[in-house]
Amino acid sequence: MLQKLSISNYALIASLSVDLDNGFTAITGETGAGKSILLGALGFVLGNRADTNILFDETKKCVVEAVFVLKDNEITRQRDNEKFKSFFEENDIDYDEECIIRRELTPQKKSRAFINDTPVSLQILKELGSQLVDIHSQHDSLLLCNSNFQLSLLDDAADNNDSLIEYKESYREYTSAKNELEILRQKAINNIDENDYLKFQLDEFLKAELADNEYDELNQKIEILENKEEINRLLIESTTLIEESETSLLDGVNTLINNVERLRRYLPELDSMAERLNSVKIELKDICSDLNNLQDDSQDISSLENLQERFDMIQRLMMKHHLNDYSQLLELREEIRRKVDEFANIDDIVADKEKEVKAMEKDLRQKAKELNKRRLSAKSVFEKDVTEVIRQLAMPHGVFEIKMEDTKELTSNGADVVTFMFSANKGYAPENMTKAASGGELSRLMLAIKSVAARNNYIPTLIFDEIDTGVSGEVASKLGDIMNEMGETLQLVSITHLPQIASKAKHHFFVYKTVVDEKTRSNIKVLTHDERVNEIAKMLSNAEVTEEAIKAAEVLLGS
Repeated sequence: MLQKLSISNYALIASLSVDLDNGFTAITGETGAGKSILLGALGFVLGNRADTNILFDETKKCVVEAVFVLKDNEITRQRDNEKFKSFFEENDIDYDEECIIRRELTPQKKSRAFINDTPVSLQILKELGSQLVDIHSQHDSLLLCNSNFQLSLLDDAADNNDSLIEYKESYREYTSAKNELEILRQKAINNIDENDYLKFQLDEFLKAELADNEYDELNQKIEILENKEEINRLLIESTTLIEESETSLLDGVNTLINNVERLRRYLPELDSMAERLNSVKIELKDICSDLNNLQDDSQDISSLENLQERFDMIQRLMMKHHLNDYSQLLELREEIRRKVDEFANIDDIVADKEKEVKAMEKDLRQKAKELNKRRLSAKSVFEKDVTEVIRQLAMPHGVFEIKMEDTKELTSNGADVVTFMFSANKGYAPENMTKAASGGELSRLMLAIKSVAARNNYIPTLIFDEIDTGVSGEVASKLGDIMNEMGETLQLVSITHLPQIASKAKHHFFVYKTVVDEKTRSNIKVLTHDERVNEIAKMLSNAEVTEEAIKAAEVLLGS
């Protein structure tokens, strides 16, 4: 649940901090006092898009921080806790039973977000925020006319969350496989010309008989032949220097060996030097032999003309395919070979993919059937519970029903289409809610549905923003009773203008304006019992507090 909200430099708020508790909390205040600003700040810290003009002082940054308690209690359930732990683990965020979310907006209009001091993206912030708080305004009642939203409410009642996650993953894989199958079918039908061209390209590659590393080897051989005379001259000069000239290296080493042999009689320490000189002599002979062999090799290489012709052929292939690297040419050859093989076996490949898609569809339809079964099982209970609530809201003959149709067509939510049906009057059959419910009835119906859904979904904090617009009197009192009852299973915060609702709250906050240094500021405070009596009396008497209004307020609070 939301334990604390701190706001700094946001819109009309210079700085404020509010501590919240579980149960039902009412927030009241005059129009324009800043109640919507509070919600805007909460939406901001939960990941809503930032209005860059929200800075109270444009030279300072805006900081909004929300503290949530995630430990098990009457508000936060064990299932919630495991869900949150998994979320934190998946996103590499330190988990703590006290979760601190902070978002900042700098004077340069740059936004940053943190969860337990770990920087996070806006997407991650929104994902967590949607699991912590559900903010519902009077305009959101229009969502009731949306079939997907209706289906999601029924899924909450059916406890379908885990089954839906599994189904959606299978559906994603199924649609991906279907797309692949369609591509293969199009290849089989329309790409005959492409196949012929690929065969021509592959034939060209096969005739070329390209070998690994051939390009570099050809280049090296051509360079040797082009510099044949220079190479031979240097090789002959080197062998001559070693053994054939008048001052050859071998003659010099032989002389040195003889001298050392004679010196050994006088200098025994030269024994090792004699061995080293003999090693030098052997090494020089080996070098001379290798140089002579290289002269022979340089003479035996194939003709320069043949080598250049093949080298040019490879270069033409590389230029044709816009490649600069020989390895890329070999890779292209294998890719073309793979595509030609695929075309040659396209019928078998299509048949295999069709079997795969068919098997996936069968599995998916089974999962959709399970979803349908669970929805049907929850449907009657959901209808009964919502009907009971709406009959408390000045619609004694109200009837709520859910029409379910199995379309046989698989979608990302299964194969069911849900339509909420409603009738407010006796003797009239329920019909599509968009036709049957007036604006005021739609608000009451949404509250009834939300109150029932709150028993099934797992969002620990629910906020109503003037959802009571358009109701009064006894209906307003019933709304307050329902909200109070909802506060027993979740944290409920309601921004309201109705004294009947505010009086039913466990906690009461008041939003007001002040002027400091000729600048308007919004503030909020928790009301004492006497302050609460006075505030409700003002709501009852249009701001003029009379003795009768005070007594009426005390009666409301006493009830």
